[in-house]
Amino acid sequence: MVKSNIIPVNQEVTFQSDEIIVSKTDLKGTILYANDIFCRVAEMKTKDVIGQPHNIIRHPDMPRSVFKLLWDTIQDKKEIFAHVKNMSKTGKYYWVIAHVTPSLDSSGNFVGYHSNRRKPKSSAITVIDNLYKDIYAAEQSHSQDPLAAGTEHLNQVLANAGMTFDEFVWSLEG
Repeated sequence: MVKSNIIPVNQEVTFQSDEIIVSKTDLKGTILYANDIFCRVAEMKTKDVIGQPHNIIRHPDMPRSVFKLLWDTIQDKKEIFAHVKNMSKTGKYYWVIAHVTPSLDSSGNFVGYHSNRRKPKSSAITVIDNLYKDIYAAEQSHSQDPLAAGTEHLNQVLANAGMTFDEFVWSLEG
């Protein structure tokens, strides 16, 4: 699948609140496992997914600084929960609340990553979508260091709310 050829369309792929999207990757983010729900929602077959970079489902509306926070957190051997807008093979979007964890061997060394994703509350998506649009705009307006600009915007929102990122995410899902 060639990601650059996909044009986003304003149509949502839906899945049920009791379904869990699961994937596992190696250290470079190459998909090693994807469950049938992952494939159905991403509108791909297992053979199209295995061996591909996980970012094949990244929606271009997602701010890069949110993914930087995600990667920094799991590189620190911590789990993270985050709302993520993904894109299917046909350009449709779907929102998830992702729980991403590092996979460690018995000696505590990284061997990969594991992610479970559920359907988020629609009220959370309204808030997150607006926040991510603002973060994305901050990134786009700073050509020198877009990641720093997006991160600064997110950190300011969290400081104003008096919450950590995890607390903010769960305040929306609670």
